[in-house]
Amino acid sequence: MATPSPQQLPLADIHLPAAPSYWPLAWGWWLALVIVIIVIIALVVMFKRKKQSNAAQKEALNQLALITPEQGLSALNTLLKQAALSYYSRSVVAPLTGEAWLTFLDRQLPVKHSGFVELKTQWLSGTFSNTPLTDEEFEQCKQMTRKWLKHALPPKHATTMAQKESLNV
Repeated sequence: MATPSPQQLPLADIHLPAAPSYWPLAWGWWLALVIVIIVIIALVVMFKRKKQSNAAQKEALNQLALITPEQGLSALNTLLKQAALSYYSRSVVAPLTGEAWLTFLDRQLPVKHSGFVELKTQWLSGTFSNTPLTDEEFEQCKQMTRKWLKHALPPKHATTMAQKESLNV
């Protein structure tokens, strides 16, 4: 018996199914997309907060560069007070003067950078009297101011100064 030719067989053409679509996404992809968006938003918010919290420190460092020995220690002290008021409670910082102010400044610094109390004779004589400091003494005080602005701001501790002061009383 003769085999029929392929043209004679009653076969239908082969239809391939359509390629699978990426749309609609499976629920796992939607979940991954939502997580990625939340992480991006959280990072942007954290970056903006960090930038905002460092703004006063950056401005204070820029102002410090403009202070000259002719302006004296009162200009440095005013800058330190303004910077401290940007981060700490006014009720804690504003009334501080003299040794109490220098002690406050030292408490905010890591131990290896403290030194305001050690230079208290220069700070107190230069701030509260008309006796001018030598350029070397002024430079020492300016370096301490720079250290304080760099290492004490923004505050690293979670407790507020009001809480800290109430613990010390």
